[in-house]
Amino acid sequence: MYVMITDIEDYFIKGCGRCDRFDTPDCSTTRWMQGLSDLRTLCLDVGLDETVKWGHPCYMHAGRNIAIVGLFRGDFRISFFDAALMKDPEGVLEKQGPNTQHADMIRFTDNVQVMKRASVIQAYLQEAMGYARDGIRAPKNTDVPELPEELVTALDADAKLAEAFQALTPGRQKSYVINLGGAKKAETRIARIVKFRDKIIAGKGAMER
Repeated sequence: MYVMITDIEDYFIKGCGRCDRFDTPDCSTTRWMQGLSDLRTLCLDVGLDETVKWGHPCYMHAGRNIAIVGLFRGDFRISFFDAALMKDPEGVLEKQGPNTQHADMIRFTDNVQVMKRASVIQAYLQEAMGYARDGIRAPKNTDVPELPEELVTALDADAKLAEAFQALTPGRQKSYVINLGGAKKAETRIARIVKFRDKIIAGKGAMER
């Protein structure tokens, strides 16, 4: 059982705490330490508030999540929460995965790329901060149920789970959205997704046995 970090400084030194590579030389934080530090500086310099959510550095403004930092073995990234609003004039935003509706991240495969894109990153952060400050939100897509952020992340990271979820009937998909939406904490939603995995792969709804 892994315990996600709650102290922001731990992330930049030890990692997120979500796998057994935490606080070891093999943790991806070691490889991307300089780039992560540069991203952190850029976020703080535009006036964002720094916190920890889902074991990752999350940056907020006017009470809203603006961006979150994440990393993998092959890359690290900064992702925007209200991606549907972002204009992306530089064409740098990419989709996290096939289940992500909008291009929402800037991805880096080299530490030096962060400072090379510093002005673009900060311009995008300031754009997102403006939406939060003015209370502007993207219109909701009423054609399909809006998936919780934790479920989108899980589907993008697990191809087998994503394929099974997409194969569910709309009613069964909605049952998971409703169940997860009833949890107030992100940690609870994540734990439920882990428990639901076998049921989803079996083609069942949240309340089915």
